[in-house]
Amino acid sequence: MHVLVDTSVWIDYFRSGDDSGKLDFLIDENLIVTNDLILTELIPFLKIRSQRKIIELLQNIRKLELRIDWNQIMTYQYRCLKNGLNGIGIPDLIIVQNAAQNYCEIYTLDNHFGLMEKILKIPVLA
Repeated sequence: MHVLVDTSVWIDYFRSGDDSGKLDFLIDENLIVTNDLILTELIPFLKIRSQRKIIELLQNIRKLELRIDWNQIMTYQYRCLKNGLNGIGIPDLIIVQNAAQNYCEIYTLDNHFGLMEKILKIPVLA
């Protein structure tokens, strides 16, 4: 199984590396994947910091195609709202959908993914 690494994990990895052991393992085992949404959240900031090598490494990670099914996104949002999760953003729902379409776990440090895990039946590695 591949693991879609969320932006929150990469930010922690680049800043402090507090949770770097798990990500290092996933990288070493060639289990990580990304998508254009996550790269779009990361790369502009890295460009400002002139982190060309990191950008190149990120762009070489296997990338999942984004096939957005807006009806499914609306269903996800409805189920979250119905269960009291009011602050879930559309980008996070797209990440959930992309992981589900590709049978991937999501590795994240954001707590709301853990809350969505039960409601949307998604595998989250925290």
